[in-house]
Amino acid sequence: MTTTEVSTGASERATRTGLYLAVLQLVFTLGWTTYVVYLPKLAADVGIAPAAVILILMLDQAIFTIADTAMGIAADRIAPFAGRLGLFVGVLAAISCAAFVAMPFVAGIGAGAQAPLIALIVVWSITSSALRAPPLTLLGRYRAKPQVPFLATLAMLGYGVAGAVSPYLGVVLREHDARLPFVISSAVLLLTALGLSRVEFEVARDTSPPTPAEAAKPLGLVPIAFIVAMVALALGYQLHFAMNSAPSYLRFAAAGELQWLMPVFWIGFNIAMFPASLVVKHRGGLIVMGAAGLLGAVAIAAAELAGSLNSLIAAQFLAGAAWGCMLMSAISAALAIGSTGAEGKVTGLVFSALALGTFARMAAVAGGLQKMPDYAPLLHWAPVACWSVAGAGLLVIAAARLQGVAHVKASAGG
Repeated sequence: MTTTEVSTGASERATRTGLYLAVLQLVFTLGWTTYVVYLPKLAADVGIAPAAVILILMLDQAIFTIADTAMGIAADRIAPFAGRLGLFVGVLAAISCAAFVAMPFVAGIGAGAQAPLIALIVVWSITSSALRAPPLTLLGRYRAKPQVPFLATLAMLGYGVAGAVSPYLGVVLREHDARLPFVISSAVLLLTALGLSRVEFEVARDTSPPTPAEAAKPLGLVPIAFIVAMVALALGYQLHFAMNSAPSYLRFAAAGELQWLMPVFWIGFNIAMFPASLVVKHRGGLIVMGAAGLLGAVAIAAAELAGSLNSLIAAQFLAGAAWGCMLMSAISAALAIGSTGAEGKVTGLVFSALALGTFARMAAVAGGLQKMPDYAPLLHWAPVACWSVAGAGLLVIAAARLQGVAHVKASAGG
């Protein structure tokens, strides 16, 4: 077999890895949408007040904030042993899916099932964290660095597609019994998760992972600053898309049109990631994150000041494109920053930051912040501040790292 054939085969297996991760993110995110759609009814069936539903969702995000990082750390410990990561994810996915399937059946028992339903939700929240950061460690552990941005794009494509179809899914599911959607989504997710063992075998065949002796080094100031910026970016996304986008559209369109307008953000998200991955490949994830943060802040400001539906649609498309660039490059940057054996830990911290941003947005909703006139300007312009400050900070970090690399090269040359 020629070198070209070996390289082509490895490239094809790398693409399959990315597509697999895309499907996993797609199915998981759609499962989350299914859960959010049906949770009010499940809660009502067991006698939980409607006002408490937002508290349950906040509990989920609080668990994700902790569990995502914990699962990433566990993946770092397991990944050096070929085949163990797939087994780890598969077992936890089975527990997660079993808890998910049981929810509507337990809720059907009635008022006496409050505690069992909450217990199932907690188990599902904890174990489902194994489906986010751990599979992505495959990219950092086994794939050549130039491949990572494109594969991260494919992985996040599933997340973006799920975001685009979620409004339609929410409309369709409300008319059906919860049990069948929960069973179908769990079955598909479990089959996808169980496929990780084969994917892991294929990628391990191309390269050798770090040995168990190569322990992860403590994280320094750059990773900490990176995660702080990621929290700010996540909060900006949550406030803009989840809280402000629908009211902005309702200035120019009827409520029935939202299911067609909200996906515009995700269309921009999915399209922009591919060209941005080429920039990340040559310039690094931090630079793209920072630039996208600043451009996204401009797009959000344009959306807030839009005077027509067409200009609002264009601004939302650009904001979604910026968020796609930020999230894809964040995964690439996390895998690069954690390349000493902490890929899972840093990637887990990225997902924890996303969960923390969601928690903060839900807390604002639970507190009725969006209904208080005094805080309306804050909610509308806070996303601009979050993305611009984080973007500028990331560019400063990227510039400092480049200067450090240049200094080292100059010293070596001298």
